[in-house]
Amino acid sequence: MLKLEGVSTFYGNIQALKSVSLTVEEGEIITLIGANGAGKSTTLMSISGIYPPRHGSIVFEGKPIERLAPDEIVKLGVIQVPEGRHIFPGLTVQENLDMGALLRRDRPEIARDLDYVFDLFPILKSRRNQAGGTLSGGEQQMLAISRALMARPRLLLLDEPSLGLAPLIVQQIFEIIKMINRESRTTIFLVEQNANLALKVAHRGYVMETGTITMADTASRLLANEDVRSAYLGV
Repeated sequence: MLKLEGVSTFYGNIQALKSVSLTVEEGEIITLIGANGAGKSTTLMSISGIYPPRHGSIVFEGKPIERLAPDEIVKLGVIQVPEGRHIFPGLTVQENLDMGALLRRDRPEIARDLDYVFDLFPILKSRRNQAGGTLSGGEQQMLAISRALMARPRLLLLDEPSLGLAPLIVQQIFEIIKMINRESRTTIFLVEQNANLALKVAHRGYVMETGTITMADTASRLLANEDVRSAYLGV
């Protein structure tokens, strides 16, 4: 579904990604783990067109997208939930969800998807008329994921969904991630510092260090790998 080949991305003269190559197959949960500042978020930003690569190619469902504008990439079905959530705090929960479906015209399907996200996150239904900025951090993360789902993504990019959340809420979010993948067959590319949880929900994983992919394997093998356990799992 997605293939990055030799992707190098720069911030000015600073190289953030160094010839990154990876693949995502349809229906998978893929995770990219690594230390803070390793380049994980930049990888997602490059896919989304926010920081286009200077070198290399990004192909989504056979179509090169590395030179497309972010809104054109969204129209193809690549939807990102950014680090820090970035909901619209002054809009209600319902209005935030409406923004997710802004480019869609299939009203009956939009209504069905709204019911689906309210089934996933019942708390959002009870707070649909409440301003997004008044929600707790966990509820805002639920809203950010739901807003993305309202765009009906082919590929869902999740950037640090556990960041700043209580452990109980983190567990709930990761259960929902597995459910979204299983029930709707949405392909998910997950960037996450909580390597233990990320590898437990993913099918395959990549390890990134200083802008370079240093390891790739099934999630279960990475979980058992002594280097990964020592560096990222605290074991």
